[in-house]
Amino acid sequence: MLKSTLVPILSTFPTKPKRLFTKLPWQTIITNTYTQSPQPVHQNASLTTPAPLHQHHHPPTSAYIHLPFCRKRCHYCDFPIVALGSTNPTDNDPRISNYIELLQREIVSTRSDFDTTPPLETVFFGGGTPSLVSPRMVLSILDTLRVKFGVCEGAEISMEMDPGTFDYRKVKDLMGMGVNRVSLGVQAFQEELLKSCGRAHGVREVYEAIEILGSCGVENWSVDLISSLPHQTPQMWEESLRLTIEARPKHVSVYDLQVEQGTKFGVLYTPGEFPLPCETQSAEFYQMASRMLTDVGYRHYEISSYCEDGYECKHNYTYWKNKPFYAFGLGSASYLNGKRF
Repeated sequence: MLKSTLVPILSTFPTKPKRLFTKLPWQTIITNTYTQSPQPVHQNASLTTPAPLHQHHHPPTSAYIHLPFCRKRCHYCDFPIVALGSTNPTDNDPRISNYIELLQREIVSTRSDFDTTPPLETVFFGGGTPSLVSPRMVLSILDTLRVKFGVCEGAEISMEMDPGTFDYRKVKDLMGMGVNRVSLGVQAFQEELLKSCGRAHGVREVYEAIEILGSCGVENWSVDLISSLPHQTPQMWEESLRLTIEARPKHVSVYDLQVEQGTKFGVLYTPGEFPLPCETQSAEFYQMASRMLTDVGYRHYEISSYCEDGYECKHNYTYWKNKPFYAFGLGSASYLNGKRF
């Protein structure tokens, strides 16, 4: 769906080259508060001696599912995806159906090597754009997880969705099979910024998506925004934050753009040079988001995450607390017994 730099999910993905920032005092405070200085872990599955962290040996209660399908590749995205084109795919599209079949085989063949296998407490469908996959296929994945591991009643089941890729019927079907949290990839409320990012949706689709989630009764939903986009001004960023607040999601994720090699942005732009905001402006964007969102009652509970009380993303806490987790699909990485693979 998104992604720019995913700071809170560094535990999930390989380390990438970062924009060079001088750590400011407020960054140090937040980093120390939320990362709790986790001990290093082995990143090579061939290593045999796991790091001596007790929680490494607990059986996972979380699973990440990578559904790598998008309509098109955004200009900042370097994730492994399959661009399907502008039309909504069908269940008969072999690019999707074959992938789902292999994904289910991967789940079934996974060895847990634990004496007990507790049911999953969180499942996160990430992308790509998971909302392009039909509810029937999502249900087949959930059914496979239920048979293999079990899924707790009331488990947090999250799905990333992009505006323009779902309607009322699809959302109701997904809710009926257990999806109870939606992460909406808005990114910006300015048409020109969405176009310059290569997003497949416009502002009209954003408002339509928000209306659909409300009419379906989705209570737990999040808005994703990106700061430090090319030509983005403080006024644009303030407007995106204000319109997000007016929509009143339970959760807001704010990501700072990271320019990656091999992307269109990587070809066009050099970090820190015009038209990208400088590091000082990027820090100001961060502070503006923190101030505006906390002023209206959102709690700044992770570096890039804000929520109303009780609506923290439980799945992301798995990464932050250095707990083990299963991960399935093309761009995923599991973390079991102190090993990432």
